[in-house]
Amino acid sequence: MNPKKICVVTGTRAEYGLLYQTLRELQAHPNAELQLVVCAAHLSEQFGMTVQQIETDGFEISARVETLNTLDDQDPQKQVALSVARGIGSFAEAFRRLQPDVILLLGDRYEIFAAAQTALFLHYPLAHIHGGEVTSGAIDDALRHAITKMAHLHFVAAEPYRKRVIQLGELPERVFNVGAPGLDLISRIDYRNRQQLSNDLQLDLGDEKTPIFLVTYHPVTWGESSGIEAVHNLFAALEAFPQARIIWTGSNADAHGAQLQTLINYWASATDLHVKTVSSLGSQRYLSLMKVATLVLGNSSSGIIEAPAMGTATVNIGSRQDGRLKAPSVIDCSESPKAITEAITLAMGDAHQAVSKTRPSLYGQGDSAHLIVETLLSADLKKLTNKPFYDLVE
Repeated sequence: MNPKKICVVTGTRAEYGLLYQTLRELQAHPNAELQLVVCAAHLSEQFGMTVQQIETDGFEISARVETLNTLDDQDPQKQVALSVARGIGSFAEAFRRLQPDVILLLGDRYEIFAAAQTALFLHYPLAHIHGGEVTSGAIDDALRHAITKMAHLHFVAAEPYRKRVIQLGELPERVFNVGAPGLDLISRIDYRNRQQLSNDLQLDLGDEKTPIFLVTYHPVTWGESSGIEAVHNLFAALEAFPQARIIWTGSNADAHGAQLQTLINYWASATDLHVKTVSSLGSQRYLSLMKVATLVLGNSSSGIIEAPAMGTATVNIGSRQDGRLKAPSVIDCSESPKAITEAITLAMGDAHQAVSKTRPSLYGQGDSAHLIVETLLSADLKKLTNKPFYDLVE
C-alpha cells in the first residue's frame, strides 16, 4: 500500500508550534508521506524568517508559497484581501504539483482561508483543526466557520466545539474531539531553565521572586478598534510594575500588525522597564518562558489554551478572545489602564497563583497529534468529498 500523501500548510510561528508534534508523527509514520507547505509570515524577514527554524528542526519543505503583500498603514485591510488572492494562485500551483491525498489546515488566518478555498476548487479532501470555536473580537471568527464548511474532516479542541461544528451542518461521524494540539509539546519539550533563558534573551530574569510577564498583543481585526489605543493603555499599565521582567513577542501579520509592532518597539527602547522584544521565540523558549512566567498577558489564544495547562495565570485584554472556553486561571479585563493594572495585580496575588497552579485545562490531555494522524490514515479519503449537509433533529 502506498503511503497517504498528507499535505500540511503552515504560515506562522504560533501555528507551526501547535502543529509540531503532528508533523513529527506524520514524518515518522510508515503509512504517511508528509508534504509540508510553508507560506506567509514564515517567509518574511519582518516576522523573523521562521522558515529557517522549520528546516533546523529537520523537516523537508515541499513548497514555499508566497502570500504576503506589504501590510502598509494606508490600507492594511486591502493588503490582506490582496494577500488572500495572491495565496489562492500560489497554493493552486503548489497543490497541483504535490497531488496530495488530503490537505490538513489549522486555525483561521487569512492565508489558511486561501489554502482552504484552493483545496475546495481543486477537489482535494480537507481536514481542519480548531473548528467550532468563537472569537467574536476578530475577523478570524468568520474565516474559521467558513473553513469548517469547506472541510471534510474536523479535529476540534473541546466537546462544545464539536457540537457547534455539527450545528453548522457537518456529519457527526466526521467530527472528532481530539483536544488542542498545542498541549502535546508540554509533556515532551526539553525546557530551558531561568538562567538559560536569561542567556538566550540577554535579559537578567532575576530570581524566583522576580515577576516575569510574557506579553503578546495582536491587532483587533473586527469592529472599530485596531488595538492601537489598547496597546498604549497596556504600556501605561506596565509602568506600574517596575520590578517585572517583560518579554514581548511579535504581533502577527494582520492588518495594523506592523503599526502595532513599531509602537511596541519604540516603547521598549524608550522605557526604563526591563523589556525584551522578540519577533519569534520558537516553541521551546516560548513554553519555557511560560513555565517560569508569573503571568501571560495580552490577547493571544496561547493565554487561553496553553497557559492554563502550564499552570500559568493569564490576563486576557479586550474582546479578541471573546467566546472561547476559559479556565478559572484566566482573568478577563477591559482595555483601560486601570482595568489592566488591577487584573495584573490580581493575577500576581497568592490566591490566583494557587488557582493557576492546579492546571485547569479545558482543552484535552496532550495526545491530539496521535489521534489526528491515526484518524487521517484510517479514513477513506476518496469518499470524503461527497459531503451531505447534516440537519439537526428538532
